Amino acid sequence: MSDKNSNNNDNKNNNFFNNNPLITFAIFSVVIILLFKVLVGEGTDLDSANNTVNRKTKQVSYSELKSLVESKTVSKVSIGQSYIKAVSTDGSVYTTRIVRGDTNLVELLDKQGIEYTGFSETNWFTEMFGWLFPFLIIIAIWMFFAGRMQKSMGGGILGMGNSKKMVNSEKPNTKFDDVAGVEEAKEEVQEIVDFLKYPARYVEIGAKIPKGVLLVGSPGTGKTLLAKAVAGEADVPFFSVSGSSFIEMFVGVGAARVRDLFEQAKKDAPSIIFIDEIDAIGKSRAAGGMMGGNDEREQTLNQLLAEMDGFGTDTPIIILAATNRPEVLDAALLRPGRFDRQVLVDKPDFQGRIKILKVHMKNVKMDDDVEIEEIARLTAGLAGADLANIINEAALLAGRKSQKTVKQKDLFESVERAIAGLAKKSRRINPKEKKIVAYHESGHALLAETTEGAKKVSKVSIVPRGLAALGYTLNKPEEDKFMMQKHELWAEVDVLLGGRAAEQVFIGEISTGAGNDLERATDIIKSMVQTYGMSDVAGLMVLEKSRQSFLGGGQQATREYSDKMAEKMDEFIKSSLAERYESVLARLEDYKGAIENMVALLYEKENITGEEVRDIIINFEKDNNMESKVAASVDDIEAELKEDAAMSKKDSKIEESESKDEQ
Repeated sequence: MSDKNSNNNDNKNNNFFNNNPLITFAIFSVVIILLFKVLVGEGTDLDSANNTVNRKTKQVSYSELKSLVESKTVSKVSIGQSYIKAVSTDGSVYTTRIVRGDTNLVELLDKQGIEYTGFSETNWFTEMFGWLFPFLIIIAIWMFFAGRMQKSMGGGILGMGNSKKMVNSEKPNTKFDDVAGVEEAKEEVQEIVDFLKYPARYVEIGAKIPKGVLLVGSPGTGKTLLAKAVAGEADVPFFSVSGSSFIEMFVGVGAARVRDLFEQAKKDAPSIIFIDEIDAIGKSRAAGGMMGGNDEREQTLNQLLAEMDGFGTDTPIIILAATNRPEVLDAALLRPGRFDRQVLVDKPDFQGRIKILKVHMKNVKMDDDVEIEEIARLTAGLAGADLANIINEAALLAGRKSQKTVKQKDLFESVERAIAGLAKKSRRINPKEKKIVAYHESGHALLAETTEGAKKVSKVSIVPRGLAALGYTLNKPEEDKFMMQKHELWAEVDVLLGGRAAEQVFIGEISTGAGNDLERATDIIKSMVQTYGMSDVAGLMVLEKSRQSFLGGGQQATREYSDKMAEKMDEFIKSSLAERYESVLARLEDYKGAIENMVALLYEKENITGEEVRDIIINFEKDNNMESKVAASVDDIEAELKEDAAMSKKDSKIEESESKDEQ
C-alpha cells in the first residue's frame, strides 16, 4: 500500500510546472504584472480617456475644436501626445490632431474655465510588453542553452543530476539457459535469484544475502548477459548503467546521479542495479597520491559507498557490477558489506565452448556435416563473444554463396578470419616470395608435428591474411591447458625457430619474415628465467614481478635485479636460442624430403590440412626407415578425440534427461 501511495505522490509531483521551472517562473511573472495593471491602473486620466470609447465620436478640425471651447460647448478636454479628445455638454465626443506650433489652447481652456487632463495614447498591454520583451528574449536564450546542456549532460542546468536518461530500465527476458559455458558463475548467482523471488525465506532464518556481486573476467565472456539472466530468472526490474555515465565536468553531478539511481531502484524493489565498467568510477583513491583529492570521480565513489551502506540486507535490492580491471578498484568498494562476492566469469573450456556454440546455432540453419567438437577444439582461448561472431561470420559467408545451410567449411573459414584475419586474395606475391613463405610455413609445420609437447597442426596456408601475414600455420592444442611444463615451452621455441631455419636450409638466405617468431621465442625464454625459475641463471629467484590483467598487454612489470644479473640473463637467452636453433637445423636436414613434398603440395593447393601434413611426414619416415615421431602423437590425438566425443554425448544425454524431468 505504501508503494502505491509513493507512486501516486511521485506522479502528482511529476507535472509540467515541476519539470519546467523556467517556464513556470515566466508565466508567474506575467500573471502578477497583469494583475497589478488591472487592479492599480494608470489613474483617472487613463480611465476618463477610456470611458470615451463607448460614446459617439466625431472627427473635427483643430480650429473647430477651439471654436467649441470658445463657445463653452465642451465640458472636458483630454490632451494626448498626438490627439485631443473633447466631451461636449450633451455627451458627444470630438477628436482632432494636435497642431504642434499652437500653444494657446491651454490658455484658452484656462480662460474659459474648462477642465482638461492628459492621457496616454499607448495601450497599457503594449506598453508592458515593450519593457517585458527584452527579459523574455533573455529567458528564451537561457532555456535554449539549458536544453543543449541537458542533452549532453542528462540533466540540464537546474536538473543536471537527473539520471533517468542515463539508466536503461527494463525487465529482461534472458534466462540462464541463454548463458552457456559459465556454469560455476551461474551457480554463484543462483541464490541471488532465490532471494529476489522469496526474500522472506532468507529474512526469517536470519541469513544475509550479499548486497553486491562483482563480475570479473576478460572482455566478451558474458558478464552483462549473466547479469541480465539473473534479472530475467528473478522477474524483477533491471536498472543498467555504465560507470562512465556518472562522470561529468561539474563536481557533484555524479553523486546526484548515484542518489537518483538508488531512489529509482528502491521505488521498484525488488530490483537489480547493474553498473557496467565500474572501474570508471571505482578506481582506488590511493592512486591519486598522498595529497588525496576532491575530484568528480572521488565524490561519485564516496556517494556510491554511502548508498551501498544505506539499505539493509533485508532490502530486496541487489547491486551487480562488471569489470575487467579488478586490480584497480578501491579497497573500500570490495570490502564485505558492499561487494561481498567476486564471481569470475572466465573464458570457456572445451565443453563450455561446445555449449556456447550450440546456443548461438539455435537460430542458424546448420548442415548435417557440421562437427561442433572440431570447431570448439580450434577455438581454444576464445571468449563467448568471439564464438558468437564466428557463427555469425559463417552464416554471412553461407548467405554470400547463396547456400541454404551453413557448412563445416564456412565455420572453418570464419575461425581463420577470427584468428589470422581476412584472406587477401587480391594480394599477388611474386614467385620468389611465395617460395620463401612456403618453406617458412612448412618448417613451422614439421617442427610442430615432430616435437614432443608442441601444438599439432590444423592447417597450413600460403594465402596472405590480415595486415602483414603472407602465410600462416594454424595450430590447435590437443586439450585445454592451464599451465605449461618446461619441455612444452622449449617445444614452442623450436616451432617458432622452424620457419627461419627452413629458409636457411632450403633457400640459403634468411628474410625478414621471422621477425615476430624471434620476438616471441625471446619472450618465452626470458619469462622462463625471470618469472618461472626454469634456469640456473637466477635459480628460484623471481627477477620481475608482473601484475596480470584481464585486458592483456597491460601488465606492469617492476625490474628487481642488477645489471650483472641482466648480463647473465642476456647471455643465457642468446646461447639458448643458438642451441635450440642448431637442433632445429638438424631436424630439418633429416626431414628434407618431407619439407619438399609439403612445399610442392602447398604450391598446388595453397592450403593443406593437418592430416595431409601428418601423412606426408609419416610416409617419408616409412620410406626412409626412420623411427616415427608423429605416429605416437596421432594415436594420442585419436584417443583424445574419442574421449571428447564420448564426453559430449554423455553431457547431451544428461541435458535431455534433465529437460524431460522438468517437463
